[in-house]
Amino acid sequence: MSQHKAEYLQSYPTQISSILAGGYNHPLAREWQSERQLAKNMFIYPLFVTDSPDEETLIEALPNQKRWGINKLIPFVKTLVDKGLRSVILFGVPLAEGAKDEVGSAADDPNGPVITAIKALKENFPDLLIMCDVCLCEYTSHGHCGVLREDGSLIREESVRRLAAVAVNYAKAGAHAVAPSDMIDGRIREIKQGLIDNGLAHRTMLISYSAKFSGNLYGPFREAAGSCPSHGDRKAYQLPPGGRGLARRALARDIEEGADAIIIKPSTFYLDIVRDAAEICRDYPIATYQVSGEFAMLHAAAEKGIVDLKTIAFEAHQGSLRAGANLLISYFTPEFLDWLS
Repeated sequence: MSQHKAEYLQSYPTQISSILAGGYNHPLAREWQSERQLAKNMFIYPLFVTDSPDEETLIEALPNQKRWGINKLIPFVKTLVDKGLRSVILFGVPLAEGAKDEVGSAADDPNGPVITAIKALKENFPDLLIMCDVCLCEYTSHGHCGVLREDGSLIREESVRRLAAVAVNYAKAGAHAVAPSDMIDGRIREIKQGLIDNGLAHRTMLISYSAKFSGNLYGPFREAAGSCPSHGDRKAYQLPPGGRGLARRALARDIEEGADAIIIKPSTFYLDIVRDAAEICRDYPIATYQVSGEFAMLHAAAEKGIVDLKTIAFEAHQGSLRAGANLLISYFTPEFLDWLS
């Protein structure tokens, strides 16, 4: 080394604190750098359950996902429970002629898909946590999440009473958790009061979709669940994509009204909201829902060779953990049960 170069290096010494690479040079050391690591018990798997007992239909817009009749659902879930599945969230898809009406009567039909599935899953998998999405859009003739006026706007009072009745009936059937996804003002208080009045609050977790945004990422789900609005949209009761302040207010409100945990939906595009939730709801479980559009986009990118599917799935879900979530509602759950083994 020349004298000039040696003098240069001495003049600009490397700061000890600037050398980071040694801390992640080994694969295990890289894992140690994560504040939280993905685990099987974090994952909640969405299941679409129909009123046709022997149905097993691939959903074209949602890669590898199916609509299940109760006779096919139980063997399928067993394969996942055997791999470590701990929790599911149920979405009912009524297919029978005339099943839908203006108030979503089929949502809590004792012989309908959700209540039938709750009972069958509890009987076959007593340790599985069964969560039920609570909404009316899959069951109403108009495809909206509540009861409507003639002008198409929501009647808040009737809507939240109906949603509370559905949640209570799911809890009576044995659901461990109810998760209202409608975003109609006041439904958390109404549901919590309904659970209390029926002696169910002590054994039913109330998980609120507290920050659910309207947007362009729900298309595959609406195809799967048959829940597209027949007119209008949901922008008047789901949050606008730019509404960070509204989301913060909704998070604080739902905790005040009795939520036991919260969900942010979608996930990847809203990690700032997850970070906000980690502060506002710091003593509560926080879930993200990687929605159908996000899931389908990752698959589409992988099919085009733009990304590696497994690598990008890990990156997306680790993003939610990094932002502050500790629960993950994900269509990738079956793959993660294998990957995390």
